[in-house]
Amino acid sequence: MNIEAQITNSVIAAVKDLYGQDVPEKMVALQKTRSDFEGNLTLVVFPLLKTSKKKPEDTAQDIGKYLKEHCGAIADFNVVKGFLNLVIAPEAWLGLLNDIDTDPAWGYKNADENSPLVMIEYSSPNTNKPLHLGHVRNNLLGWSLAQIMEANGNKVVKTNIVNDRGIHICKSMLAWQKWGNGETPESSGKKGDHLIGDYYVAFDKHYREEVKELKEKFIAEGVDAEKAEEQAKNEAPLIVEAHEMLVKWEQNDPDVRALWKKMNDWVYAGFDETYKALGVSFDKIYYESNTYLEGKKKVEEGLAKGLFYRKDDNSVWADLSNDGLDQKLLLRSDGTSVYMTQDIGTADMRFKDYPIDKMIYVVGNEQNYHFQVLSILLDRLGFKWGKELVHFSYGMVELPNGKMKSREGTVVDADELIASMIENAKQLSEDKVNKLEGISEEEKNEIARIVGMGALKYFILKVDARKNMLFNPEESIDFNGNTGPFIQYTHARIRSILRKAQESQSIPNQPNTPITLNNKEIDLIQKLSEFPAAVEQAGKDYSPSGIANYCYELTKQFNQFYHDYSILGADTEEQKAVRLMLAKNVAKTIKNGMALLGIEVPERM
Repeated sequence: MNIEAQITNSVIAAVKDLYGQDVPEKMVALQKTRSDFEGNLTLVVFPLLKTSKKKPEDTAQDIGKYLKEHCGAIADFNVVKGFLNLVIAPEAWLGLLNDIDTDPAWGYKNADENSPLVMIEYSSPNTNKPLHLGHVRNNLLGWSLAQIMEANGNKVVKTNIVNDRGIHICKSMLAWQKWGNGETPESSGKKGDHLIGDYYVAFDKHYREEVKELKEKFIAEGVDAEKAEEQAKNEAPLIVEAHEMLVKWEQNDPDVRALWKKMNDWVYAGFDETYKALGVSFDKIYYESNTYLEGKKKVEEGLAKGLFYRKDDNSVWADLSNDGLDQKLLLRSDGTSVYMTQDIGTADMRFKDYPIDKMIYVVGNEQNYHFQVLSILLDRLGFKWGKELVHFSYGMVELPNGKMKSREGTVVDADELIASMIENAKQLSEDKVNKLEGISEEEKNEIARIVGMGALKYFILKVDARKNMLFNPEESIDFNGNTGPFIQYTHARIRSILRKAQESQSIPNQPNTPITLNNKEIDLIQKLSEFPAAVEQAGKDYSPSGIANYCYELTKQFNQFYHDYSILGADTEEQKAVRLMLAKNVAKTIKNGMALLGIEVPERM
């Protein structure tokens, strides 16, 4: 049992013995003692005054005396108004450190057969272009959230919905047909997703040229400029052909379907490489080409039950006015589906595949309204988690040079970003790595990969997901400050200290006699003890940034301690034993914390 739990139980017992009443655990408010007061933990006694019927100071004195006599974890106490500052006994801190040391998965809870099943959807790429910087933030948030939910004792299913149908897919297909000359990923030496993305850009380039020519022609014929542009966009031969191809796809035309499958397979192979580099994966992938038909079925069922209504033009709508919203289109007049229909179909397929207790969608904040509506519709259709679905809404991410436009080919490509981060890490860490004796080129490259990806992931995940953010590659890879490499370097430094102790066979046994801990050692043990609570809070708040912040605070605290006190050169063997155990568990907790962000920590740097 940790120290806070011991004290909480003792406070409940104190109130019962002193005042004759039971109080619930939630009324025992413990917090870290302010640095300008003596003590480690502070009990806020105000919630207990109705029970004690005494002044705050007298209530605090009563409980303080009781705890000192009956709770072995308490060495002393002092009272400041309604606050009872508690001094924890050194042996209690050492006992806590020993408990942490014996738990390799410190901070994590294990799922069992009764644990809730949480499904998390992230990535959601289109098969007409490679992944970009926005996808990077999405994937990193989704993966981290999955690790955090699992560490909180949930069963987790990681899922992806691939947008593999629609006019945008046909644009790439048509462009490849017209200008591809049979080009393949093998013949071009390009990743499949990049190759297809190039044809999406090519389509847009030619399309804009056609629109410009047509617009000028219509204006010359006396059409108003605004109408001329709209007419040109609708009548440009390329867009007309793309729509014809989409119709053929929906009619299962064998040639169009064969081309679609071939080009999508190229893209999936490319995506898989990027996912591997990012360190993310999925338990189940769904495809819109399958789910949109399921969605149409569910909407038709809802229509038959009177949950939706049909307009005169044959379109199907949901009336959400009772929920404070408007009318929502579910099927167009020609019977084709919209995104909402597809999401209903995907939900239906997932619910049949898994006993979902909670569904979390990791999707940008521009879709806030969409998920508000989806929640209402799924609840109306009888999905038990519909009302409580979580839209993990995150802000946009940009580079210092501005926004991204994939149609114009100015997108910040995920693969290029990953490669440049690893290259930057290699250059910046060259001096440090070269100091390591006997390290191979392969090991250098692996360290650069770990550091480069750690810099990228940490910089993105340390920001509150709800906020828009500016990703600065140079700032992210600094070895000082609130960065991934700073935390990774501290872990590597601790592992080096532990190796030196092992090599010199200078790891002493655990102290049998009580020793005096200094304030920085106590602060570090207390910080380590907060990790399970940090994991739990991150799960409640859906907040990878909370874990990043904890890892940074722990790392900073260790470095302050290491600056002031020697570990291997401690004054006594007992002191050295405690400090080595402390360092070992700081490294373990950093590793466990960073793993929740999908970040590896190297043994050496």
